Formats: sequence, structure tokens, C-alpha cells
Amino acid sequence: MSVKPPRPYYVPVGNEEQVFKAAYRQNLSIVLKGPTGCGKTRFVEAMAHDLDRPLITVACHDDLTTADLVGRFLLHGGETEWVDGPLTRAVRDGAICYLDEVVEARQDTTVVLHPLADHRRQLPIERLGITLDAAPGFGLVVSYNPGYQSVLKDLKDSTRQRMVAIDFGFPTPDVEEKILVNEARIDHERAAELVRLGQAIRRLETGGLREVASTRVLIAAGQLIAEGLSAREAARAAIAGPLTDDSTVTRGLAEMIDVYMPDSTAD
Repeated sequence: MSVKPPRPYYVPVGNEEQVFKAAYRQNLSIVLKGPTGCGKTRFVEAMAHDLDRPLITVACHDDLTTADLVGRFLLHGGETEWVDGPLTRAVRDGAICYLDEVVEARQDTTVVLHPLADHRRQLPIERLGITLDAAPGFGLVVSYNPGYQSVLKDLKDSTRQRMVAIDFGFPTPDVEEKILVNEARIDHERAAELVRLGQAIRRLETGGLREVASTRVLIAAGQLIAEGLSAREAARAAIAGPLTDDSTVTRGLAEMIDVYMPDSTAD
């Protein structure tokens, strides 16, 4: 008898868990909107655990084709056989299918989601000449970052209106501190310093930053601290480095790190 794994660590910041579970029970598809690294993927993992459903995750990209999602014929042992894609496996097995950063996929690819995302809950497979009804328990969840995507990479209105939307932001400071303590295994003092640094970076108004400091990069800095790096070394490597290639902005971030991350020894 297999033992159910522990629940992925997720701290709610609002009513997102209630909205997700209500939508799932009503067979409604869900779109998660929020910045990179704010916890959308971890949230879906926690929801799949709570609902006791298998989770199939697809990282979308601009070369993702309909066949990548649905399936294709492949040669095997000299014969051609059909191999289901991740979306088809989820439909057959009653799993939750999570399409991460869905707008990175081509729009002609995401159109295949429409009959699944509305009341029909069906997946046409043209290559096989069949239409699959979603098995009980199937759920469709997609995510994207509306602040990052360009106008040319946006979710079609016809797709949006088939889904319930849940907006995500970065956690409140007290919640984010708890997350860092749990995920990076650092003390509350260091976690609080990292959170204050992250908040300061998020308040910056500069075009040289690719993204603001996400909870994900703060956790990575905490993990480096847990491995023995100084707070400043960790923050430079895990926060400043990934956020920009601009030398001027990098120097500015390094100065902020020196202010917000006091070290007991000089770097």
C-alpha cells in the first residue's frame, strides 16, 4: 500500500484555495495570472494533492505544437503506433493538466483547449478521427504572467472567457518570511532581511531589470546562505545576477544588497 506524499508547502494569501476547489468541483477550467516566481506552480501542486488527483505539467514554449499536447504516431519496433501527449493522458486518466506560461505556445496550438475548457469537456483527436470525453476528475489549469507578456503574446479572449481567473501577487512580508524559513531552512532574521531586500527591489522603477525579485530568487539566496555563503554573496549570485545584465543596474543592486544584507564578516 503506497503512502501519500506530504502536501507541497503552500501558504495561502487570500481565498485562492477556495476559488480553485469550487471551480474544480464545477468542472470549470482555471487561469492563474501573476508574476514569475510568485508560487503559481506550487499552488497547483498543493491543490492537486488536496483533491487527490494526479498532476501533469507542461512547460509551454513557442515551438509547442498541437501534436506535442495531443499526441502523434511514432515508429516503434518497425511499426507505427499512436502515443498520447500529456493533455490526452490527463483527459483519459482524469488528471489535472497544468499548462505553465500558456501564452508562450502558439495560438493555433491553444485553440485545441477550447472544447475542453467549456461545457463540452471534450478533446477531438483529428489524427485518430475520435473525440474523447474527459474522464471524471479531469481539470484544466493554465498560467501566465500578464505583466511580462507582450501584446502579441496574450491569451485569446475566446480562451479567457472559458475560464475562471485567479490573480496572484507576491506574498505579504510575514507570509513570504515563513516561506523562506520553510523552503531555505534559514532563521527568521535572515529571512526577514531577504524579504526586505526583495520588497525594495520590487519598488524600483528601472528599465534595466528583466523581472523584479521573485519569491523564487529569494528562496535561492536563502538556500545559498544555508550552504555557508555570506548573505551578500548569496544575494549577489541568486538575486542580482539573474535579474539583470546591465552593469549600472547591477552596481545599484549590489549597493542595495550591502544596505539590506549586513554581513558579520566583510566580503
